[in-house]
Amino acid sequence: MARVTVEDCVDKVENRFELVLLASHRARMISSGSPLTIDRDNDKNPVVALREIAEETVSPEDLKEDLIHSLQKFVEVDEPEAETAPMVPSDPKQLQINAVDDSEVEFDSITEEEMLKGLESLVPPERSDDY
Repeated sequence: MARVTVEDCVDKVENRFELVLLASHRARMISSGSPLTIDRDNDKNPVVALREIAEETVSPEDLKEDLIHSLQKFVEVDEPEAETAPMVPSDPKQLQINAVDDSEVEFDSITEEEMLKGLESLVPPERSDDY
């Protein structure tokens, strides 16, 4: 194929605007170092991209997905779902079986005066003129 025209690629990508988007995206990929799937033959990157699409060495669907991914600013990350808490049994006997003995739990206590002394001993961070 000596010259690649849009007519050679229209049967692969029917929308000409989409063809231009995909070919330009592929040409940018080639410029950034992506490996070629055909011989260059002294052609520039846009022509190589059109030839790759015409000869179906690259998939237009894959190019479209890659183009969409490259334009996304926010990529949704699948986060694990929160675990559901077990239901509280309605039977009082079940509550007594699963109950925890809280009689040995101790809490530290502090008086208001001790708390104020502790707060006074804290040194505030130095203020800079950047704010």
